[in-house]
Amino acid sequence: MTDPERTTGRRTSGRPGFVAGFAVAVAFLTRIPAGEPRAVDEPGANGWALADTAWAFPLVGAGIGAVAAIVFLAAQLAGLGDWPAALLAILAGLLLTGALHEDGLADSADGLFGGSDREHRLAIMRDSRHGSFAVLALVLSVGLRAAALAQTGEAVFAGLALVAAHAGSRALLPLAMWAMPPARDDGLGAAAGRPRLGSVVAAALIALAIAAAALGPVHGFVALAAAAASVAAGGAVAQRRIGGYTGDILGALQQIGEIVMLLAAVGGR
Repeated sequence: MTDPERTTGRRTSGRPGFVAGFAVAVAFLTRIPAGEPRAVDEPGANGWALADTAWAFPLVGAGIGAVAAIVFLAAQLAGLGDWPAALLAILAGLLLTGALHEDGLADSADGLFGGSDREHRLAIMRDSRHGSFAVLALVLSVGLRAAALAQTGEAVFAGLALVAAHAGSRALLPLAMWAMPPARDDGLGAAAGRPRLGSVVAAALIALAIAAAALGPVHGFVALAAAAASVAAGGAVAQRRIGGYTGDILGALQQIGEIVMLLAAVGGR
């Protein structure tokens, strides 16, 4: 999640309004040029950072999930079958986000499990080359998500699960940014800033509302709670092995949350 083209947004003063904050979140989390994000890691810079738009993360996620859901439904209506529909839905999300989170997952897998010490792990995570752990993580990520969607057998339920999973997994990122320190003094983690507790709570409540509406109150809460527990476990590993989070770690945590929410959605039917 450290694509150099994905810089964080900051204005000259004050906090962003609803439209401006949402636009910057869209511009950062997708390939849609909705806002005008600019780097925030210049010394002495004033204004607002990406963290100030954290409340919008689940809304952007819901939009990404809706696009994937439409693709899944279209593939089903075309008679392609469950597995092709599932893979095409995942592909739609990859194209819309530019594989932002998948890249973070791959780098995190290589660094956290391939490095011998903290500095070595951070260096590996900055290396654009991918090793065995990265390949395995990506295969498991795509495979588990596709299997969960294919298992549903219902386009409507699969679409609702996609919306809930994309929203819920991104809503957990502000919590990780609030609870953990950046692992580096530079890079996305340090530049993005620390979200306010109010933004963290707002993101969680928005995600809970979306999950409840999509999966039902009880089922939605259980799926989101399972994702939160898995993200907390992943964050604990990152804290222990590199001392905090990076942009790559955030990408990995999003992937973990999305996978667990989809599996919980299917398993709880």
